[in-house]
Amino acid sequence: MNIARGEIGVREVGNNDGKRVREYLAYTGIKTPAPWCSSFLSWVFGEAGYSEPKTAWSPAMFPKERLVYPSQPSAALPGGASEAMVIGIYFSSLKRIGHVGLIERLKGELIYSIEGNTNTNGSREGHGVFRKVRHLKTVSKVADWIN
Repeated sequence: MNIARGEIGVREVGNNDGKRVREYLAYTGIKTPAPWCSSFLSWVFGEAGYSEPKTAWSPAMFPKERLVYPSQPSAALPGGASEAMVIGIYFSSLKRIGHVGLIERLKGELIYSIEGNTNTNGSREGHGVFRKVRHLKTVSKVADWIN
């Protein structure tokens, strides 16, 4: 989590570009400009010494064997989630998970996350790394890449 926290405030230069954004995207083999929320999380896990996840495709962050929510009712949020789990936000316009973030902490039904390629409005095409507060009802899936 300290690695992700250290990136809060990183901003794009132009559209989906900039020195740090290029580093996140390069980690997953993608060239700029490109959406980078999944590449950012992959880079964070890589910096922490994990070889996975390593993807620029947000739906790939949620393989069945990593799902905590909603596939495992006994681990239903908020009690079954912990920091550093990946949240997925579903976009009906895309008909898929279109944005991801990293759980920093939980408080009741609120998820405090750190997300790349977002903004203060919670866009999936934002301009930086920010802390976000999301209600559990807005989260489609949660994956555990550590345990």
